[in-house]
Formats: sequence, structure tokens, C-alpha cells
Amino acid sequence: QVQLVESGGGLVQPGGSLRLSCRASGISFSGYHMGWYRQTPGKQRELVAQITSGGATNYADSVKGRFAISRDNAKNTVYLQMNSLSPEDTAVYYCKAGWLSFQYWGQGTQVTVSS
Repeated sequence: QVQLVESGGGLVQPGGSLRLSCRASGISFSGYHMGWYRQTPGKQRELVAQITSGGATNYADSVKGRFAISRDNAKNTVYLQMNSLSPEDTAVYYCKAGWLSFQYWGQGTQVTVSS
């Protein structure tokens, strides 16, 4: 059974930082491309950052220079370091694992940026 479990969300003040984690089980993690997405009510889920199985990264323009995605294949975990957070970053953040036609999603973790 495939499971992606996100953690690390919460409430943070503008300008603050959070680190999200997503631990995968039931897949050959090192072979999967991993991504972080986010969604706010009434809007489509959008890509935030992704990292390939080879370690190449890609970011949404809105988070470039503030967020960093990384992975630890030994721990089956992908991270999203989020710095200089603003209220516009408030959303539910989802982890995704993809390989060929196989795609798996986590349950999401809420990030709220507010003073």
C-alpha cells in the first residue's frame, strides 16, 4: 500500500519559515519524481516545486528564491524549505510521487501565514 504522509505545516507569521516533510512508503522512492503542490479554496491545485529522481529541481515563479525542495532517498522523504513566507503562501500543501503513469498524493498539510 502506497502512503505519502506530509508533516510540518502550521501557523507562521509573515517573513517566517517552515519546513514541510513528506515520507513515502510502498514505492521505490529513489526512482520517483517528487513534487509539492498547493491549493486554496476555489482554486486549482498548483505546482510549487518538483525534484526529479536524478535531483533536478523546478520551481513556480512565485516561490523562486524563497523555497527549496530536497530529497533524502535513504529516508524516503522529500522536503520543502519555505522561507520569507507571505499570506499569499497560505494553502494546503500536498506531496506527489510520480513515475510513468503512476501518481500518488498525500493527504495534505495546512500552512497558514498570518500575523
